[in-house]
Amino acid sequence: MSFILSVGTCTPPYRFEQNQALEFARDLFSDRFRNIERLLKVFENAEIDTRYFSRPLTWFKEDHTFQEKNDLYIELALELSEKAVKKCLDNKAFLKDNVPIDSIDAIFFVSSTGFSTPSIEARLMNVLPFSPYTKRIPIWGLGCAGGASGLSRAHDYCKAYPQQNVLIISVELCSLTFQRNDFSKSNLVGTSLFADGVACALVIGEESGLRKYQQKTYLPEIQSTMSTLKPDSENVMGWEVKNSGLFVVFSKDIPTIIQNWLEPNVSRFLDAAGVKEKELDYFIAHPGGKKVLDAYKAALDFSDEKTKISREVLREYGNMSSATVFFVLEKFLALKEVKGTKGLLAALGPGFSSELLLLEWS
Repeated sequence: MSFILSVGTCTPPYRFEQNQALEFARDLFSDRFRNIERLLKVFENAEIDTRYFSRPLTWFKEDHTFQEKNDLYIELALELSEKAVKKCLDNKAFLKDNVPIDSIDAIFFVSSTGFSTPSIEARLMNVLPFSPYTKRIPIWGLGCAGGASGLSRAHDYCKAYPQQNVLIISVELCSLTFQRNDFSKSNLVGTSLFADGVACALVIGEESGLRKYQQKTYLPEIQSTMSTLKPDSENVMGWEVKNSGLFVVFSKDIPTIIQNWLEPNVSRFLDAAGVKEKELDYFIAHPGGKKVLDAYKAALDFSDEKTKISREVLREYGNMSSATVFFVLEKFLALKEVKGTKGLLAALGPGFSSELLLLEWS
């Protein structure tokens, strides 16, 4: 088994109200859509109040090359990863003392919004005092499912090496992928929804020496995981890579797919674990958007309370792709812990795919 010992999150400095983004989109897209005012309702209906971007709003009114955007991604990914790692390993809400960086045995680096070779965690190891023998496992292209997938793969690692300690670092700078000359409805929806965020989680094996740093009485134990791919669904969400960068693919059918596909998927997972849906105390859902959360609720017959924290994160931060689920998880970890509490952590991403984890506070 493995345990989630700590989480740390951070955002870039530029915070915008949703109505600022709406006005930006109105100025940019008005000449391209005859029914622009009707389409702009997607901003009002998103149930997002604020988001964080890597650059001021004026930056997005100008053209930028793919290289310029990617260079900026590398610079900021390194800077924000450092902050997130320090917050995770120094988080006094979850830890009695600072966890030494050189006690980390492996790093899973998750992202889908930029490219770097060597990957960002290698650059980070030259900034922070990691052991040079730390294993590096970069994961790219899982989109919104990437954070949950990183947790699952860290769990697999800790099952194989129960004395070891793993960091999952998730960096998503979605704003840097913005295409001001893409006048598709997918781009308009993406502009209303996506934001930037970075997170880090510390997962430890059941024989790890880091248990002595545990501040909470009980920790969420990852008991089981399941990855699922929906066949022939590559066009549901993802990127089209073109000369000027990454162009968002975002199908309007996503909520319908969730309602029809997710419930049997979750039932299969819980049945294998011997757990019933009514036994779940927490639903730690990646908030892909209001319609996605509504689809979760309908598909799994959950109450409003089950998606409350995910909706709070969506309202405060927007969709930060893979990093978002860690912002949700951090809020759940801050709750008063109760032994035996069970939670389902879920995220959906390109493929079309899902990642499910069963947690129990023990």
